Formats: sequence, structure tokens, C-alpha cells
Amino acid sequence: MGISFNTEFEPRYGQRVDISPLIRRVVANNPNPFTFTGTGVYLIGRGSVAVVDPGPSLDDHLDAVEAALEPGERIGRILVTHTHTDHTAGVDKLQARTGAPTYGFGPHGPVPDAHPLDELSFDEHFSAEEAEEFRIAWENTPDELKREGPDHDFVPDKVVTDGELIGDTDGRWQVEVVHTPGHTSNHVCFSLVDDGNGDRVLFTGDHVMGWATSVISPPDGDLLDYMNSLSKLLGCDAVRYWPTHGPAIENPKDYVRSFIEHRRSREKQIVAALVEGPTSIKHLVPTMYADVDKRLWRAAANSVYAHLLALERQHRVIRHDDGDSSATGGTWLLTGV
Repeated sequence: MGISFNTEFEPRYGQRVDISPLIRRVVANNPNPFTFTGTGVYLIGRGSVAVVDPGPSLDDHLDAVEAALEPGERIGRILVTHTHTDHTAGVDKLQARTGAPTYGFGPHGPVPDAHPLDELSFDEHFSAEEAEEFRIAWENTPDELKREGPDHDFVPDKVVTDGELIGDTDGRWQVEVVHTPGHTSNHVCFSLVDDGNGDRVLFTGDHVMGWATSVISPPDGDLLDYMNSLSKLLGCDAVRYWPTHGPAIENPKDYVRSFIEHRRSREKQIVAALVEGPTSIKHLVPTMYADVDKRLWRAAANSVYAHLLALERQHRVIRHDDGDSSATGGTWLLTGV
């Protein structure tokens, strides 16, 4: 079963889009291969409003978020799905403007100074034209929008727990916290009990997106946790998902099942390659992700690494230090199928 991605999305940068009686969205103008068309910031409620994932700290973007309020409204809470900078870089500025407390599962998990894939490179697969195109695009990207990866500075004012209910004092809206580790250890989704139309919907952050799968980056990202979190969503009764990047996800349970099957398929690809003999992440990625933007191959390498770590924990593979592990991701051997 393949994944039916939806890349049809008009971001309408800086404009307020009314999604339902209790949901508004403003998309930041920070598109790149990791954020798709940019970070979608959701405003929940009326009167005292909650903001989900403020996005980048660009002043014009935060101006647009505040401009999405009606006269007399205020931002009363800042909800954070997880600590990646495209979601949280704007938290400090928005909090300084509004005084709203922040809610999140906790700070980002520890990140080691050195990573097994630090020296991994796929440059030999880039043509001279591709390399130049990507170099120019990167140089023309503002420094603010180059910020990716873990946000080590964010610490929530209020640490939330799985199943916790958060709402305004007048009872006009209420969300339930759903802990969904995998993409990061502190990832949560927020389930809005009623979107104003009588529907329960889920703000999924980066856990489930309509335009692409999530990257799992060990050690904070964990493939087995991610799979368990996907299965957990099958027990949720939300009729629609609103990811931070891209369009809404309709028929969410079928979509989540396709994500589970996709990850199982990736695992089968890895095992099939190892049946042929020992191999490395550097050799697995170009074959497994041949149809994916090459600029995403390093991110894909993290997901392959996550799969191998999961297989290692299941005693199905072992790794061998080939003396050049940073350059290749190490050599991996199959112990059993």
C-alpha cells in the first residue's frame, strides 16, 4: 500500500486563513526541502487564543500571526508540538509580545557532540549543475531560514503530559495532549475536541504530514517509538489532521496505516540488501531514495540509521566498524531475518 501524498497547497504567506469557526492559520514564508511550503501556525479558539508552533522568528511573520486576531482578542497560550527550530524559533519573540505561557512535553533530548553520520556525504551523486544550483539557493537563503534541527534553548513554562486537557477559562475550546515520540522524544499532537463544526481534529506537527514522511534522527528520534506512536493514532477518533507543514489529511486512519506499511517496506528493503551481504548507509540511501530530492538524502540517512538501530535492538543485525564509519555510516551485517 503506497502513501497518497498531497502536495497541492497554497500557502498564502502572511494571510489569515479561516479553517473552521475555531481554527485560523498563518503560513510563514520559510519554504525549503524540510518545511515544504513553510511552517503553518494555527490559532485555536476565540477571545483567549492558543497558538500552535509559532514558527520562525521573522518579525513580519509574527506580525501576521498577531494580525490574525480579532479586535479584543489576545494570545493566551503557546502550544509547542516539538523542539525543531522551524517550529520554535519564534517562541521567545511571540512570548515577549504577548506574555503568553508556553506548553510542551519538555526540552529537547540530548544531542551528542559527534554523530556517527557526521562525515557522511553523497556529493559524488550530484552533477556539477546540481551542486551549483543548490549552492546558489543556499547562499540566497536568509540566515534565519537556514536554522534547522534541534532547539536546545526551549524549555516550556508548563510541562504537559499525555492525555492532559488544556482549554480557555470560558470553556470555548479544549485540546487533549497526545504524546507521539519518534520524530523527537518530546513530540506531541494536540487534539481539538470540537473545531466549532462539531468535529474532533488533530494538530499533528511533524508526526504525520500530507506532503512527506517524517525524518527520524537518532539518538533523540527513535523508529520503534515512532511506529508505536503511529499505531497509537489508530485509536484516536479525530476526523481530520492539521499538520504544521502542508495541507489537511482526510481519512486519517487509512493514511496512518499507509505510513506504517511504508516503514515496514523500508525495513524489508534494508533486510533484502543485507541478505546480499554486508553494506553501509552510504550505499543503501541512493538506491532506497532514488526518487527523492538528493538534498534530503542526508536526512534520509538518519531514517535508515534509525531502522538499523531498531533492527539491532531486535538482534536482527549487527554493525562492524570498518575503520571509516563516519564516512559510510558503518558496515552492517544481517544476523537473522
